[in-house]
Amino acid sequence: MANGWFERQVGRLLKQSAEGDTISTEETDARSILTMLEGLGLAMIETGQATNDVEETLRLVAKVYQLGDVRTVVLPTYVMLQSTTAGGEVRVESARQGGGRLDQTGAVETLIGRALRREVSPAAAVAEVARIRTAKPRFGPVVSLLGHVILTVGFGMVIYPTLQAIWVYAVLGAGVGALVLLARRFTGLSSTVPVIAAFGVTLATTLLLVHVAGDEPLRIIAPPLVSFLPGLTLTIAAIELTNNQVIAGASRLVFGVAQLLLLTFGVFAATTLVGHLPTAAPQPLLGPWSGLVGVALVAVGFTLFMSAPRGALVWIFLSLALTYGAQALGAFSLGAGLSGFVGAVVVAPFTRFASHFRTSPPASVMSLACFWLLVPGALGFIGLSGVAQGGAAGLHTLATAGISVLSIALGAIVGISLSRDAGRLARLARRGVSRR
Repeated sequence: MANGWFERQVGRLLKQSAEGDTISTEETDARSILTMLEGLGLAMIETGQATNDVEETLRLVAKVYQLGDVRTVVLPTYVMLQSTTAGGEVRVESARQGGGRLDQTGAVETLIGRALRREVSPAAAVAEVARIRTAKPRFGPVVSLLGHVILTVGFGMVIYPTLQAIWVYAVLGAGVGALVLLARRFTGLSSTVPVIAAFGVTLATTLLLVHVAGDEPLRIIAPPLVSFLPGLTLTIAAIELTNNQVIAGASRLVFGVAQLLLLTFGVFAATTLVGHLPTAAPQPLLGPWSGLVGVALVAVGFTLFMSAPRGALVWIFLSLALTYGAQALGAFSLGAGLSGFVGAVVVAPFTRFASHFRTSPPASVMSLACFWLLVPGALGFIGLSGVAQGGAAGLHTLATAGISVLSIALGAIVGISLSRDAGRLARLARRGVSRR
């Protein structure tokens, strides 16, 4: 009796697999399956998944739908599929640039889960992918702008928490957020917006705001530019390179470095116009509580700016808090350069565990937010800007950023391996219990 009550309570907390009928083999054909795989691959690329994960997922889905001879080539900008069962057909499709929103990321992962359980027909999956790719965001431009302001203040509280700098972060975050929203409406401006934003933020900081916020202006400039910092891109590039995805990893790495160079050019242009980057007397930092407040603000800002799925805020905050705590522990025990390894190790096990609860979003929604918090791109931007000014400290920061990117990638790989091993052991344990 007690066991039955306990099982019912656990069932209410955990997500249950859908009980719909699986799709029979007669309802599918090789070409429709190949079309479905093409759509799923494009959606995964556009939501920021590593190419090795995309290839592995497509092979698993093809196996579930009994398309065993499919060949896949996945790069950051396109996916190519071939199947002799489909008459030797080769399908090549380009992906759109830019990462997807968090609600799109969650919807794609949910759809892939249904496909891996063969609960959706290829035609229905293709239609769902088209709906996800064209879906409107949960929040309008005003709420998205507010989210960018909160996100900027949150990252500022994590990087350089002073009382005087908070309103500076808010003002600069509003200006950069308006540029981001403008670039979304006029895509032709997207390539120039990072330079314009970095130039404007640097100019405003050096001429008006540095003496208010105090310390080096680069610490103030980095948080407002968080939506342009390619920390996630560089991390995924390192993950791909360590998984022998040389072409994908190298091309993504070049793209990430190019983004940093665009930002650096904007800083350099503003510095050249002003003459130098002035420094001011450092302001007293807020207490240790400021980091946790910053993490909470980052969670809220992410939810609004990146249009997270409904009910995701609490879980995003928990995953960010755990990542931040692990990174702080790593900084204390191993140093700042390797702290990202400890932070990244806990991401995959926690997000996969949390994704089993009924109220939680898919694991990819939480993990993407966590990798943004690790912000190796901020360190790289500060380092490149310092090098552009001829400072030796910039070279040290740039080297630290490179080590941080690699350590985060290695930590992510270790965390994914641990979560997969734990899942395999759990399945074996359930089988042993069921046999008894």
